[in-house]
Amino acid sequence: MFHVQAYTGTKEENYELVIKQLEALISGEKNIIANLANAAALLNQFLDNINWVGFYLTEGDELVLGPFQGLPACVRIPFGKGVCGTAAQNKRTERVADVHLFPGHIACDAASQSEIVVPMLKDDTVIGVLDIDSPIKNRFDEIDEQYLEKFVKTLVHHLYI
Repeated sequence: MFHVQAYTGTKEENYELVIKQLEALISGEKNIIANLANAAALLNQFLDNINWVGFYLTEGDELVLGPFQGLPACVRIPFGKGVCGTAAQNKRTERVADVHLFPGHIACDAASQSEIVVPMLKDDTVIGVLDIDSPIKNRFDEIDEQYLEKFVKTLVHHLYI
């Protein structure tokens, strides 16, 4: 059984706690959809000022919508297109303070103002991305980036792919 704990520490301490909660949720579970769904729900419960959190999974040279929390979303995103496709193509996190200034931004939700996308790498191959949108500009900082990358590494480590 999962128990929500209050996030009362520093931002870094709270991220460490959510990563431990992730490990407890997915440890020993082999179903990728179940694990990604729980990871999205955990982040949705943990993060404030967000309007979408979820995963896109690699299928050929595209990203295909996976488990998420939020409004309906774009189903397919080619590598190199939008924030998600750029992160996947470049194999690096994209942290965008104002999505309206990002060339080729794909607007699935008009309310989104900022975004962070973390590629999921397994043996240097992009297996998907974690995508988080916020209705406020400049929502994500260096601490978010550092710990969301750690969250994704922890998740990928436990995925049976």
